[in-house]
Amino acid sequence: MAPWNAIPITNLVVQIVKKRRGVILDDELIRALKKELGTEPSDAELNAALLQLEINGLVHVSQITKTKRRIEVISEGTEFLAVDED
Repeated sequence: MAPWNAIPITNLVVQIVKKRRGVILDDELIRALKKELGTEPSDAELNAALLQLEINGLVHVSQITKTKRRIEVISEGTEFLAVDED
């Protein structure tokens, strides 16, 4: 379990992605989070944070390859459709 932090991981993710012009790859995000937190977040922690942000409509996560993901901040007026939505 990671040590307690004053800033929630979800807020850190949004801050880091916005600093990178709104788009970042997951491995770059992990390196940036490790620098901010002092420890590398577990896959479960990162996935939970990204899922929460995506459900809230703050970020969009897309799969580039089997092991790489692209995380981008959703700006005002931008919408992403769910699977099978037209």
